[in-house]
Amino acid sequence: MKIAFIGGGNMATALIAGLVKNLGAGAQVHVVDPNADAREKLAAQYGAATAASIDAAVGACDVIVLAVKPQQMRDVAAALAPQLAQLTQLNNGPLVLSIAAGIRSVDLSRWLGGYGAIVRTMPNTPALIGMGITGMVATSGVSGAQRAAADSVMRAVGETVWLDDEALIDPVTAVSGSGPAYVFYFLEAMQAAAVEMGLSAEQGKALALATFAGAAELAAQSSESLEVLRQRVTSKGGTTHAAITSMEAAGVKPAIMAAMRAAAARGRELGEELGAD
Repeated sequence: MKIAFIGGGNMATALIAGLVKNLGAGAQVHVVDPNADAREKLAAQYGAATAASIDAAVGACDVIVLAVKPQQMRDVAAALAPQLAQLTQLNNGPLVLSIAAGIRSVDLSRWLGGYGAIVRTMPNTPALIGMGITGMVATSGVSGAQRAAADSVMRAVGETVWLDDEALIDPVTAVSGSGPAYVFYFLEAMQAAAVEMGLSAEQGKALALATFAGAAELAAQSSESLEVLRQRVTSKGGTTHAAITSMEAAGVKPAIMAAMRAAAARGRELGEELGAD
């Protein structure tokens, strides 16, 4: 499988690293990035072929990953559209896979001259260490083989969740796309409380990190619901019960849910703003 990356930033680098690790010599990667340092690094570390601008080698790839900032997508699409038009005439169009937040498939397709083989994705930052999760949705023009190719690309950095409705990308953004920040925020609070109660910052961080990682892994391995797992730790009248009671009184759960609704709403707004004519 030949894969072109338009953009060689952090997420693209993580994907390339995962692909090279999983596919070895089978990963034929071509990267387009105007930054010479980024090109040199990707070529040296992963053996990627590189170019400063979109070239004929991009059109020869099976998958084109658009890994640029959302604000750059329209210009990138304008540069890519002529190549896709030629390939479509030859009945040899590649899959276009977007990892840009907020860019709706209908807008990307329009910028690409009506191109139809598009998979929109929403990865998250744990992909940088191979532990990400990506929400994915395919347009009607994507074949079964292209869908499988998209899945293999994103599975190079973690798990995938396929959606039937692109509108669900915004809730995915709220849950997992923005989710790492919520975890870091909670960890910050745990560390701050630990310091306030006499532990060192290093001790508080170590305890909080290990607790989060262990609890998440326990939940992943358990067949029981999150509610049951939480109840099992919460003995009535005990220390955990006191903490949960305090959180309930402070409205922590409704506040988290409201925050996630705000994230989803902002995702919809970004799509409208970025896709406006």
